Amino acid sequence: MLLLTVVLAATPVLKWGADAQGGAPYVFQDPMDPNHLIGFEVELAGELAKRMGMEPHPVHGAWDKLLELLARGDFDVAINGIEVAEEKKRVALLSRPYFTAPERLTVRKGDQNAPRSLAELKGRTVGTLPGSLAERIATNAGAEVKTYEGGQDEIYDDLKLKRTDAVLLDGPVSIYYGFDEALEDAPGDYGKVDYAVGVRLDEPELLLKVNAALDSMEADGTLAKLYARWGIGEGNGAPSVELEKWRAAVGKPLPFLERVTTRYPAVLPLFAKGAALTLAVSLLAMVLAIMLGLTLATGRRYGPAPVKAFCVAYIELFRGTPLLVQLTLVYFGLPELGLKLSPFVAGVVALALNYAAAEAENYRAGLESVPAGQLEASSVLGLTRWQTLRFVVGPQAVRVSIPPMTNDFIALLKDSSLVSIVTLTELTKTYTNLASSMRDHLGLGLVVAACYLIIGLPFALLARRVEAYFGRHLKKATT
Repeated sequence: MLLLTVVLAATPVLKWGADAQGGAPYVFQDPMDPNHLIGFEVELAGELAKRMGMEPHPVHGAWDKLLELLARGDFDVAINGIEVAEEKKRVALLSRPYFTAPERLTVRKGDQNAPRSLAELKGRTVGTLPGSLAERIATNAGAEVKTYEGGQDEIYDDLKLKRTDAVLLDGPVSIYYGFDEALEDAPGDYGKVDYAVGVRLDEPELLLKVNAALDSMEADGTLAKLYARWGIGEGNGAPSVELEKWRAAVGKPLPFLERVTTRYPAVLPLFAKGAALTLAVSLLAMVLAIMLGLTLATGRRYGPAPVKAFCVAYIELFRGTPLLVQLTLVYFGLPELGLKLSPFVAGVVALALNYAAAEAENYRAGLESVPAGQLEASSVLGLTRWQTLRFVVGPQAVRVSIPPMTNDFIALLKDSSLVSIVTLTELTKTYTNLASSMRDHLGLGLVVAACYLIIGLPFALLARRVEAYFGRHLKKATT
């Protein structure tokens, strides 16, 4: 047993990046057992790792950020519909293609005005994924392209709701999400896309191993069997084991009561894990934001001119720029300067730096709410600047600052969803992944909303108690 443990511990790990929100048939959570990750690229990654003598380990990341995360070193390879394109070859090494997919144009069935060729896309609204070959094809055709950050089912839902005129996407997506009685594929050739494994530019030896593994998988028929199993090989769309299982699981939504009693309890562990990460990130970020905010507020209120100028500049900079930009700079920009933070630390730091600006303004408002006469009286009584802040100004300022501070924490709790772009699967990312795989946005949306409410409500109640505590002397004065 000890020898087996040593051997397992010595097995190298192949970390591969993917976005489970992309859904079937690529990488997604099993609708019947959401605690497991499935998909043809999950099996592909497993087979690649096996042939390379490694153990596969998935790392989640936003699809349009996968190559940036790869370059940063968050995982070894990217396997998630990485399209072969010249602009991607500049940022990553691409393996030989492991799958070629046709582009498919989907329209509403029976719609006589629907575009049914690339020429007819001009001036029409077309839904697709951002950064994809389909987006470039539709754009070059003169279409008004509408891209979606969520799961693919949202793209086809908008088509059915007549918010778009057509959907242009890769064949596998069309097979799984465009399969609907209200929709049909327009016949024709709309282009093809090759999928490849992404490898860092400084890992040519790893690329050789990946290519060798893919060659052997093609030679012994493993690739053909894999895609036939998922219904996306030659004659794609034909009945297959996994395609039929997926359609049976998500094709007809279960009654809401049945979902509440069977499906939703099964996903609660995933929501609990996501909620724990959300809470940890939010609490740590808020603590740092409060500390930094207090420093900025007191510096702006009582510091010398240079300190005041610095505090004002900081507040305006972080309050006037988007949090998403700040998070991207912290996670992807700082490594260019030699400072590489872990995803968790980067998320906490970015949120703290942003919300410190808002907290500083809250505390400044609290400090300025104290009448100047009280400061003069404190000076007459011989209190030092520190004693005045602690015993006179502080308690009154805190009472004024608590309500907006509570609002900021609730807002930070929700803004923590942005950390999903740095590979952290928090509460909202958990929801989007599950909603994409189970095709249940409404019910799961209510579950995640309840989770956020459960997390935030205790802090709101605590804030009210603290506010009442600091305001108790005012009540005594009026009685």
